[in-house]
Amino acid sequence: MHSPVTPPGAPPAAEPGILERLANAGWRTLEATLVLALAAMVVMVFGNVVLRYAFNSGITVSEELSRWCFVWMTFVGALIGLREHAHLGTEMLLHRLDPRARRACLVLAQGLMAWLCWLLLKGSWVQTRINLDVEAPVTGAPVAILYGAGVFLGALAMPLLAHQIWRTWRGDLHALGATEDAPHDNAADGKVRS
Repeated sequence: MHSPVTPPGAPPAAEPGILERLANAGWRTLEATLVLALAAMVVMVFGNVVLRYAFNSGITVSEELSRWCFVWMTFVGALIGLREHAHLGTEMLLHRLDPRARRACLVLAQGLMAWLCWLLLKGSWVQTRINLDVEAPVTGAPVAILYGAGVFLGALAMPLLAHQIWRTWRGDLHALGATEDAPHDNAADGKVRS
């Protein structure tokens, strides 16, 4: 579990205030939740496999709960990846642009991501409300729990993206993992640098 990495050449980070420390504690809690969900999923699936092959029985609820853990892990992991700038990105074009064009492209990309998060939030909210009274076949829990993962991601990703857009607009590319330096691995001459 770690906080976002400061890119090389970035100015040193200031001492975090109380709100930033609380936010970091929240992110660490989400990361710990991911670990617990993965552990629970492994125990449920592996336990069910052993019970089925060794004892010709099984825990019927484990399949449904492990599927829900997987969905929630995916959405929470996507949110953490968004915060840490850990998603895949192609910077070949971005590094060839001047700083103003680079900022414009980043703002456009982040704006599109915020719009997609709005669509996810809106659709997930509708599905959550529809499925509040629908019971899961094995556990009997509301199926809305499953769709709540989309609400969770959409609701938390939009303010995070808004903050990233603001920082990009201000020109703080170091904080976003995009530097204004020349490309570090693929130079314009085609030679790979280490």
